[in-house]
Amino acid sequence: MTDLPLAFLGMFESLRMAPTFSRGRRDERAGHVRSLTVSSSLVVALVRGPEDPVSFRARIAVRSFGAAEWGRVEKALVKEARYVASLLDGRMPDGIEAVFAESGLGLLPLSLDEVALDCTCERWPMPCVHLAATCYALARTFQADPFEVFTWRGRSRDELLMRLRRLRESVAVASLTSPSADADPRPSTDPADSPVRPLIDPDDPAAFWGNEPPAAGAGPSGVRPDALLDQLDAPHLSHHGKPIVEVLRPAYAVLSDDAG
Repeated sequence: MTDLPLAFLGMFESLRMAPTFSRGRRDERAGHVRSLTVSSSLVVALVRGPEDPVSFRARIAVRSFGAAEWGRVEKALVKEARYVASLLDGRMPDGIEAVFAESGLGLLPLSLDEVALDCTCERWPMPCVHLAATCYALARTFQADPFEVFTWRGRSRDELLMRLRRLRESVAVASLTSPSADADPRPSTDPADSPVRPLIDPDDPAAFWGNEPPAAGAGPSGVRPDALLDQLDAPHLSHHGKPIVEVLRPAYAVLSDDAG
């Protein structure tokens, strides 16, 4: 940030008015700038040199940024944690002028086309020695309290810090409430992804029958349809020399198939 006031002074010193600015620098160092105030878009100083009968009012005006322009800058600042941390700590972070440049703005005016000058001494040519002394006093103010640069451009220290805090909180809340970009909002149809697994796997016979699979010819319940014939006492009957139980057994199997 120290380079910015120097660049600001360089704009005026490039006017090839060396005697005027040498005198203004001496008057500022000697304390002839009696008061200097910085407000939105306007710097006002009362200057009384050693040869002046009265104090003269010197003014330097610059365009203050609008709400939309400041909004762009503040959002860009919040994206860089180091900028916000430094500003909340009362320090001007290095490289902050680049944030303004990316938003198409200049933190300090670096061209005479960006400023308006006047002094009640009405001496010509302008800038006069009073304005020159005011320029040096203003650069010293910016080095002592860099937040005055923001004030000149339309944002006081308190307002800027309040807005940065609110923006930072809004970004933090949004990051907590927004769904993850990697999450698939659609429910899974794969049973393996279901939090409730089936108690019995229908494709695993052992889940039904244990380690012993059902006997051949067993029905859906695992019981042979002709098991009843083996549980009753066989009657002493035969058909063509074949026990009646064996004659009936195929009939039970047919009945089971018809039931399925």
